[in-house]
Amino acid sequence: MASLDKSLTIQQANQEFFRQFNGSSEEICGRSFRDVVHPSVQQPLMRQFSHLLEGKHQRFVTPVIAVGPGEESAFTVPLTAVAVRGGLPDTTAILVMMPTARDAEGTRVVTNRKKILSAMDARILEGIAAGVSTVPLASRLYLSRQGVEYHVTCLLRKLKVPNRAALVSRAYSMGVLKVGTWPPEVVDDFVK
Repeated sequence: MASLDKSLTIQQANQEFFRQFNGSSEEICGRSFRDVVHPSVQQPLMRQFSHLLEGKHQRFVTPVIAVGPGEESAFTVPLTAVAVRGGLPDTTAILVMMPTARDAEGTRVVTNRKKILSAMDARILEGIAAGVSTVPLASRLYLSRQGVEYHVTCLLRKLKVPNRAALVSRAYSMGVLKVGTWPPEVVDDFVK
């Protein structure tokens, strides 16, 4: 459990929260809550937090990909956020509850956040995810049809998948594509 202020900065947390993210009070308190979630879920999560702050909702529950210490320590866990109001009508704090990964039997996720894509690879992946075929994609990106096919083949190899549908699926599962956005958009953390 953690308490966030209006700017979504972690103000306080219990020992389980510190243990889950393998940090001390000094290391975690004062950081933005965005720092403890995977980039692929930040945008939709921030939208839900803003609804809490605006008073549109009293609480929400959503699965998130939390990022613990180390490159490979992300896990899926349900998050419950509740708006805490003082004497005034506006929100004074947000209480965030996340069961520990072992309590929730959290699923490990692929989180290798290395910069694996060039800017062109990212644009091509976004186009494929949006359902744009090769010729229109080539026209948009000022490439030849063969140039697009070359980049697609490289992407298939990088993500170790057999076809375009699997490529998009794998990109979402790795958090390379942002969740909840249209047209599809690559998370900047993966672009060189």
